[in-house]
Amino acid sequence: MIRIGLFSEDRTMQPILASALGRDFQLVFAAEEALMIERIEADECDVVLVDLNSNAISAGKRIEAARRLVSQPVPLVAMVDDGLRPTGADLVRQGAFGYCRRPPSIRDLKMMLRRAHENSSLKRQLQNVQQRFDEKSHCDGMIGSSTQMQKVYELVNCVADLNASVLVTGESGTGKELIARAIHNLGSRSSKPFVAVSCGAIPETLIESELFGHEKGAFTGSVGTREGFFEQAGDGTLFLDEIGELSLYTQVKLLRVLQQREFTRLGSSRLIPLRARLVFATHRDLGEMVAQGKFRQDLFYRINVMRIDAPPLQDRAEDIPQIATHLLDRYAEAYDKPVRGFRPEALAALQNYSWPGNVRELENIIQRAIIVCRGESIGLEDLPHNIREESNVVDIGDFHPAGSFERQLRDYKIKLAENAIRENHGNKTLAARSLCISRAYLHRLIRLADTEPIFEDEGQQIGTA
Repeated sequence: MIRIGLFSEDRTMQPILASALGRDFQLVFAAEEALMIERIEADECDVVLVDLNSNAISAGKRIEAARRLVSQPVPLVAMVDDGLRPTGADLVRQGAFGYCRRPPSIRDLKMMLRRAHENSSLKRQLQNVQQRFDEKSHCDGMIGSSTQMQKVYELVNCVADLNASVLVTGESGTGKELIARAIHNLGSRSSKPFVAVSCGAIPETLIESELFGHEKGAFTGSVGTREGFFEQAGDGTLFLDEIGELSLYTQVKLLRVLQQREFTRLGSSRLIPLRARLVFATHRDLGEMVAQGKFRQDLFYRINVMRIDAPPLQDRAEDIPQIATHLLDRYAEAYDKPVRGFRPEALAALQNYSWPGNVRELENIIQRAIIVCRGESIGLEDLPHNIREESNVVDIGDFHPAGSFERQLRDYKIKLAENAIRENHGNKTLAARSLCISRAYLHRLIRLADTEPIFEDEGQQIGTA
């Protein structure tokens, strides 16, 4: 049953329309705009039907009310007499679903109301799908919808509310701290402190004092009492980055804290309970370090309760457009530059690059490209030479064929197909659609390129694109 909110001055219209529309429709009446909005907000109607009569005393006020009702989250259909047909068309331009003559043809009115309801339902379904996609594409600051990132999101949500230690591994620049922050923010400790510590950045002589704190006079130069990072984290999360950089001596101290769940400041014998949740990270292979005697095996087992691997960027190239666009929006605003997107060849170059520095390197490249860009979109010329060179993206404008006319034409078609496939990230269906050719014809071009190179001296083929 479709619920219709009837906005009209004529109270006799409700029983008349209710009888004419039949059992598939339910009418709720409102003579005042405020009451109509109240019914919409209470989710009492699926479509708003506005009755506009040019002969009514308050016709002007009703028209203005109808204009305001167009912005409500339910579709609006207007019934207008011949004198207000331009008003009906104007309402449609403003966002109303449609309008019909007053008095209406019941058959046409039923059809329009059904279509308005179906259209609204489809929009809601699309919004729900988009919301689910967004939830899968993001996880508290992390971006990407690849299979690898989906696994990371799943593990993050699994451990967020647990008190177990987590070890985040991955190459430098893959976003290990983002994973740690997501674990913190999505769990019950989100309102508590998040303390991040880079173990490799603290000198060995100070690491114990920095982690556990010290009392006044504990060592030369300690002029006062200081809380260490374990205390500063409180009931929150302590993130120990680059845990593989700790010396064996400090590893012993850390192991004891993890076993006893308590520690003491330097120069004190008072035991302080460990309340913080611990997340560790490293770019090293701790298993190999254990085998070499550089990392304690018992500590490795303590911190490796739950392991999350941050995938390198080159293993999830499909996420690069999404990450690059996010970074572009952020830094274009920060640098106050009117750069709004990427040209296809630039995006293809970013996806084809190996990214040894991972997301951190991508962030640096995007900042540089925004600074040097002179147009409204980043092109291949705005990217560093090493990315252009490694990507092997060739502009159609640089194509200079040789040979007979038929050979030139064939080679040019193959080159167009090659670029279309690259620009559509390997999706041949989309590539064929962008060229307005059949997928079968695109495959013939691919097979032709596999057997005969486009450039005889360079041997470039699209079969591997």
